[in-house]
Amino acid sequence: MLQGGDWVVWLLGLLMYAAGAISVLRAVVVLIAARRHRRLRRPRRGRSWGGPVTEPVSIIVPAYNESAGIEAAVRSLLASTHPVEIIVVDDGSTDGTAELVESLHLPVRVIRQHNAGKPSALNTGLAAASCDLVVMVDGDTVFEPDTVRMIVQPFADVRVGAVSGNAKVVNRGGLLGRWQHIEYVVGFNLDRRLFDLAECMPTVPGAVGAFRRRALLDLGGVSDDTLAEDTDLTMALCRNGWRVVYEETAKAWTEAPASLDALWRQRYRWCYGTLQAMWKHRGALAQRGPAGKLGRRGLLYLLLFQVLLPLLAPVVDIFALYGLIFLDPVRITGLWLAFLLLQFMMGLYAFRLDGERAGPLWSLPLQQFVYRQLMYLVVIQSVFTAISGTRLRWQRMERYGSLQAPTTTTTGTAGTAGTAGTAPHEHTPPEPDFRPQAAYGAFQHPTPDDGHPQPPYPDGFRQPTPQETPQPY
Repeated sequence: MLQGGDWVVWLLGLLMYAAGAISVLRAVVVLIAARRHRRLRRPRRGRSWGGPVTEPVSIIVPAYNESAGIEAAVRSLLASTHPVEIIVVDDGSTDGTAELVESLHLPVRVIRQHNAGKPSALNTGLAAASCDLVVMVDGDTVFEPDTVRMIVQPFADVRVGAVSGNAKVVNRGGLLGRWQHIEYVVGFNLDRRLFDLAECMPTVPGAVGAFRRRALLDLGGVSDDTLAEDTDLTMALCRNGWRVVYEETAKAWTEAPASLDALWRQRYRWCYGTLQAMWKHRGALAQRGPAGKLGRRGLLYLLLFQVLLPLLAPVVDIFALYGLIFLDPVRITGLWLAFLLLQFMMGLYAFRLDGERAGPLWSLPLQQFVYRQLMYLVVIQSVFTAISGTRLRWQRMERYGSLQAPTTTTTGTAGTAGTAGTAPHEHTPPEPDFRPQAAYGAFQHPTPDDGHPQPPYPDGFRQPTPQETPQPY
């Protein structure tokens, strides 16, 4: 019995050191890549991609029950310093989203359709777009005036098919908001720099992404095969030979979940959808060229650091507690402090790269006790859901109206393609106000009870039925 107990302790210790080694390896790789990415992306003679891109852009805003933030989103897009046409696709909203946009009497095209899901709304907007470059933005996201101009500059390189922008959390109040802010800056953005450098970007976020329209049409539009249509689309572009890059100066402010329940539902969908996309595009592992880079670099990175490492996390926590009680508490505490120092150093560097104040990093130790475990449990549940073939319900995230619209809007470069020839700097629009507008939970909308069938996912990943899942975003 004692020998069996000793064996269990030895195994737990081995797994703990393995998880620690993987964490240190990721930190080293990400920091080195971020430093190199920063040097490569520094403008040379004022230009880093080639000649300036000034051609007009179609902006597609898929909207489902977005009345809390759609006005702020639309007005911020109209304040762009780049010529744009704005297309709002109302996907069967029940809260008057389309009527609200139309009542603003702004140069915005509103298209209504029956509730069919976000991929369908994006495809509707794509069909209506008149420009060769397309920007997709969520209805709860506000752009800065230069966001559109900056996100399209990489298209000066003819190899680039899509560009990921820099999504930032606007509702940073409270611990949960700070933790998500840290995750966006330290986790997502550092990873994007690495993926950009390795030419294996797996995801262009739905909140701020730009695409060549012909690249999307060649794929047949946005697929509804997975619950993470943005990841599926990005991987498909990589496998089709296009390069996907990260433009850190293209900033967008988006609402993050303001409760643990909402956060769980959002990340559960993200994680499960990513697993679906990884399985769908697993063939990239055996391909060559850009597809092979996605498979052998991007997919393996996701598998190692976003699937396997979280699966080991509970073992690490169990061993840490066991060590504190029965083994050497000083040693265990020292290892935990060393890990926390590593996280803090990564945070400082990431915040510096993003031009953020380091103040929120004081909450990093608390994040290790609550937020980290929550994210790991999300991954564990997603993996077991995928393995068992259980159907995952869509859950709509609540909108809080945390973004304010600009008080005035200059529309000299916005509208339809008729104004597309306007120079990108003919006016200086007012900058949107990103301060919180109302307390969280001030805007709540009923969950719709209509739905749209989705095709079954191949090889055992099943999608929910229409009765189980309406199609919110």
